[in-house]
Amino acid sequence: METQSPLSIQQTLQEHEVPPKPFKKSFVTSLMEAATLRSSSFKEDTYFVSHLNSSEKKALQELKEKLSISHESASMWGIPLLGGDERADVILLKFLRARDFRVADSFTMLDKSLAWRKEFKAEDIVEEELGFKELEGIVAYMNGYDREGHPVCYNAYGVFKDKQMYDRIFGDEEKLKRFLKWRVQVLERGIKLLHFKPGGVNSLIQVTDLKDMPKSELRVASKQILSLFQDNYPEMVARKIFINVPWYFSMVYSMFSPFLTQRTKSKFVIAKEGNVAETLYKFIRPENVPVQYGGLSRTGDLQNGPPKPASEFTVKGGENVKLEIDGIEGGSSITWEIVVGGWDVEYSAEFVPSEEGSYTIAIEKGKRIIAAAAATGDHQEVVECSFTAKEAGKIVLSIDNTGSSRKKKKKKKVAAYRYFVRKPISSCGVMD
Repeated sequence: METQSPLSIQQTLQEHEVPPKPFKKSFVTSLMEAATLRSSSFKEDTYFVSHLNSSEKKALQELKEKLSISHESASMWGIPLLGGDERADVILLKFLRARDFRVADSFTMLDKSLAWRKEFKAEDIVEEELGFKELEGIVAYMNGYDREGHPVCYNAYGVFKDKQMYDRIFGDEEKLKRFLKWRVQVLERGIKLLHFKPGGVNSLIQVTDLKDMPKSELRVASKQILSLFQDNYPEMVARKIFINVPWYFSMVYSMFSPFLTQRTKSKFVIAKEGNVAETLYKFIRPENVPVQYGGLSRTGDLQNGPPKPASEFTVKGGENVKLEIDGIEGGSSITWEIVVGGWDVEYSAEFVPSEEGSYTIAIEKGKRIIAAAAATGDHQEVVECSFTAKEAGKIVLSIDNTGSSRKKKKKKKVAAYRYFVRKPISSCGVMD
């Protein structure tokens, strides 16, 4: 099978532009924009000791000296914290950074974390069977990497709006403890993917879906998860992306805010409902974004190795984008996938033969795919189609956003597609 890069993208813009009316920002909108602006202030540490200033180098040395008195053989994630391993410096610098290089505070945090990991048996939890199969790939899961190579952890608690599900998982204190252990297991699996190396990938990206999250019911669990992660996994998250942020986000934010450091808040990125794919594409390539969030990644795809790259494009308001898969030989089989963030566009596909006088073949007749249908599962979030060409030609995919209402037509949509071409095979089994 041969993967080809798209050869041309032709865009036809129909002129229906109407100047947008001015609007007043709501309190929640202003809050979300402020949180998004804060994200630009965060700068990830490189963990090169040579990049530290003199006081930071001194703090690192003092922390090691304190550690050698009471924890000479201590280790984390299989890495001895003393002995000169540069990976250990990465871990120690995380604790120092979390406490602004105050050695006493950093040591206290590290000391408590080592005790917690021993009591919790965190080093062995990755392989433990905890009995949460129904939550895997739904509530908390690792899926692919961002554009800079950080592993991405997705969190979605909307399933717990179902009371029976909630009671089954959080019905009593013992169940809550078991859930917290499972949530730590997911995080530990993600940490296994980190380099712990100066200049390497030393932190995760965390995406939290707030859609349908039962805020009051999960208050206790949320606070415990947050406290546990902040106390024992300092500087393990490079960016926190909140998606499908509902109108009550201000209340949720107020609830969490007292437990968050200013440095943690500076990592926040906020995406309200309807703006998920556009936000995620800024940080994660579409082939790594789950299908339910406007990407091309399906559950289990990554078990077969790295995903096939996709090409990104945008569909502006009132625009009809045409994508051409050109140079197709007769007898070739073509498979393509296409996704539009938020959909609510008309999609069609046709085969155009190279030979004059041949007829164009409608592969997919024009049909409107609306966002509501995607959300309820009435159709696949990703359109996937195959076609075998009997003669040479090209396939033209059309994404038409000219039929939307005037308001929706102003909304730019991000989209992605990829395709694979299997060329005809000769009778002796050798590919032409």
